[in-house]
Amino acid sequence: MKNHIDSINPYFKDIFLALFTASMFSAFIYLEHFSLTCKLCNSLFALIAIASLLYSSKRVILLSGFFIGLFWFYWIGFSFKYYGLPTWFEPLVAFGFGIIYMLFFGTLALTKRVCIRAIIFFGLSFIEPFGFNWMKIELLFVNSYFGISKLDLALILTALTLPIFFKGRVKYLPLLLLVAALSFSHQKLKLPSLKIDLVATNLNQDEKWDERNLQNIINMNLSYIDDAIDQKYDVVVLPESAFPLYLNHASKLLSYLSEKSKEISIITGAVISEKGKHFNVTYHFEDGNYTIAKKMVLVPFGEYVPLPKFAQKWVSDTFFGGASDFSVASEPTDFEIKGMKFRNAICYEATKDELYFSNPKYIIAISNNAWFLPSIEPTLQKLLLKYYSKKYGTIIFHAANRAGTNIIR
Repeated sequence: MKNHIDSINPYFKDIFLALFTASMFSAFIYLEHFSLTCKLCNSLFALIAIASLLYSSKRVILLSGFFIGLFWFYWIGFSFKYYGLPTWFEPLVAFGFGIIYMLFFGTLALTKRVCIRAIIFFGLSFIEPFGFNWMKIELLFVNSYFGISKLDLALILTALTLPIFFKGRVKYLPLLLLVAALSFSHQKLKLPSLKIDLVATNLNQDEKWDERNLQNIINMNLSYIDDAIDQKYDVVVLPESAFPLYLNHASKLLSYLSEKSKEISIITGAVISEKGKHFNVTYHFEDGNYTIAKKMVLVPFGEYVPLPKFAQKWVSDTFFGGASDFSVASEPTDFEIKGMKFRNAICYEATKDELYFSNPKYIIAISNNAWFLPSIEPTLQKLLLKYYSKKYGTIIFHAANRAGTNIIR
């Protein structure tokens, strides 16, 4: 009996260590979510999490990856009910992401040598499973005292690896490397001279696309525009798909918004249909005219299926009712607003490097986070936007439905 208990105990120990590692790896997200962010805590937790992944047993690494996948992405399955899938599909999707990141971090378990694990870990920072890049390893340091560059990550990994090789006086070298990875830049980017109203709407996803609510939603959006005019704003920004209809087929509404734009510049999300293709777009109305920016980067499994062509149509038709078939623009779009240039970004693409081509000074991002609430998704999105704002020196004006409206700089 005692031998049986002793054989079980190591499994409980490994599960505990894996939960601890995953908790350290994810703590900065949940601290931010509950407005408890502490830069010192985030710095220490990140170092502990990475060190644990470098030095743990193979089983602990695999379990840690599984729990990290759950802690970061348990919410992705929440959106599937809006495609008509049963509720039991949600935990299945969460479990699937646990498996994906168990395999992702499990590559560290291919060797016991810590220095090789550090190299593999650095390599993982370049990998995006299925094109989904929200597992950004450098994100651990976005609200910490450390920098967010690849060089900073390399310095930290080297510092955590060296103690097993050096003793004596060189034992201080890891500390010097950690100091070198500290970020001393605290410059705040300068806001534009324009007065910008970022509208935060509060519509549930099932309400948003119910045709019975369409006129009320249109009236609500128009009231936001009128309020911004009354408050002397230069620009009003409404969230992604704020007008839940094919706006290019709503001629009266287009004419009305064009007329209103003689009083204020209007940025709003909508969808359009052209020659049988559907586009998630941003409209920019100004001085009685309008331009359209089409989304360039689609959400994997939400707006496109990142699988070989022979499987794409079957997955789209079976799981998404054919809805996962948006078309894309070939390059980013810049709006000229009151003589100032703003890069357009729609939700997920605001967290992709492709949108930051040529280091835009300002980005207007619009999102609809109702798909994933209640969850940490808007918090993770905010941290990613902060990462890209730091990386490219860009101010991001973000208007979102349900959660996430803010200025990132």
